[in-house]
Amino acid sequence: MIDVLKENLWKQFGASIDMLENAIVLCPSGQWDTDSKFWYIAYHCIFYLDYYLTKEPSTFSPPAPFTLSEFDPSGAMPERTYTKEELLSYLQAGRDKCRLLIAGLSDEIMSQRWINEYKNYTVLEILLYNMRHVQHHAAQLNMLLRQSIDNAPRWVSQTNIDL
Repeated sequence: MIDVLKENLWKQFGASIDMLENAIVLCPSGQWDTDSKFWYIAYHCIFYLDYYLTKEPSTFSPPAPFTLSEFDPSGAMPERTYTKEELLSYLQAGRDKCRLLIAGLSDEIMSQRWINEYKNYTVLEILLYNMRHVQHHAAQLNMLLRQSIDNAPRWVSQTNIDL
């Protein structure tokens, strides 16, 4: 049963990541850094994808050039606009991290706690929460694309990347 759970969880989580990637890829350069902050929404989503996939959240540190600015209680933005290439690379790292975590799931790992100052979830629940967060922001980016260029990526029903 656990293999079926892992396979289906990955197919759906991977599809959410694919939809986020498709929105980023479709965004024209003229829409990347506007008042809508397309780049920042994408960055925020990828940052938290990475964070929520970290087994021990207190040890989390994003890869360079990214910082912990997302944790700033004043809501400070990153010091600069990240490029599409930087975010796509970070997203690929997040996809790989997600796939490996799901592939390694066991009953014991799924029931372990993921705890920070705001959440006390099982690993399985933080995975579901994370997938919902990615899908929320992918939809938000698709809406911005529809509003600005009258186009958006199509729905991805399952990832085609093997677990």
